[in-house]
Amino acid sequence: MFIDHAKIEVASGRGGAGCVSFRREKYVPKGGPDGGDGGRGGDVWLKVNPHVRTLLDCQETRRYRASNGGAGSGNNRTGKDGDDVTVWVPPGTVVRDTATAEVLGDLTGPEGELSPVRGARGARGNTRFATSRNQAPRRADPRAPGVARTSEL
Repeated sequence: MFIDHAKIEVASGRGGAGCVSFRREKYVPKGGPDGGDGGRGGDVWLKVNPHVRTLLDCQETRRYRASNGGAGSGNNRTGKDGDDVTVWVPPGTVVRDTATAEVLGDLTGPEGELSPVRGARGARGNTRFATSRNQAPRRADPRAPGVARTSEL
């Protein structure tokens, strides 16, 4: 069966939350903030594979979602980045946004790739908010939302 038209929903991963944490050790009475940043959300990539002939896989699986970034933790540890999702398409695929009818890209070459949605950045931990006037901030950024888009192939 030859399928040359498909409509898919792609969603990027959310960014990880920042951490509020303080350094506490023996003989260190006033350890400063050490909350880490959140990890970056995953991207969705459309890549050309010359061995793929039709859009049958995209017709059967219509939703592609990348994973979320991990939350930051104490000791200035950054959260884990989200995993990317790859969708294999045949050469000559034209990607169009259904809401605006805008052409996002034309995947013609053998190394053609396009990311219609990018993952959200990780949120900042309380270490990033420390200043000379506020040396012990008790705030961190919440998770950043991902981006969703419906594309027509």
